[in-house]
Amino acid sequence: MFSKSKEEPVVKRTIKQTVKKTGSMKATQQMNTTPSIIGSDVKITGNITTSGELQLDGSVEGDLKCGSMTMGESGVVTGSIEADKVIIRGKVKGEVRARSVRLENSAIIEGDIVHESMSVEAGAKLTGRFTHTNNPVQKNPAAAPSATPVQSAPKTATVIEKAALANNNR
Repeated sequence: MFSKSKEEPVVKRTIKQTVKKTGSMKATQQMNTTPSIIGSDVKITGNITTSGELQLDGSVEGDLKCGSMTMGESGVVTGSIEADKVIIRGKVKGEVRARSVRLENSAIIEGDIVHESMSVEAGAKLTGRFTHTNNPVQKNPAAAPSATPVQSAPKTATVIEKAALANNNR
């Protein structure tokens, strides 16, 4: 009545097999949909690079470069963050460069944010500058205009000032 049916074998691919078949790492990167998780009890000293998603609840002293990052309230980064999409609920001391940035109410940022789109919830704290650009992950865009001081136009007398001068000359 309850007989075991034969389960179909599960096919597992290794990174080497995928690269051999496709000739590139792109297929491997697209297959990796599981986020990398750094728990609240983990402290990492050094840089982290991943093309996928990163869930950060621990602390990192170093630079992060990832596809997307979600930082929990206990997450701490001392270094720069570069990603396509960033959601920050924790503390960052360093520059954030991302196409899409979302600072939630518990976020504390000490550094500049370079973004294409941004949202900030009430309560988020920022000590730094926001800079909008179309390509936030490019650190030195060639087409970026240089900062030049604005010169004020020469002052022209108004009608009231002209009338006052005419009365004083009488």
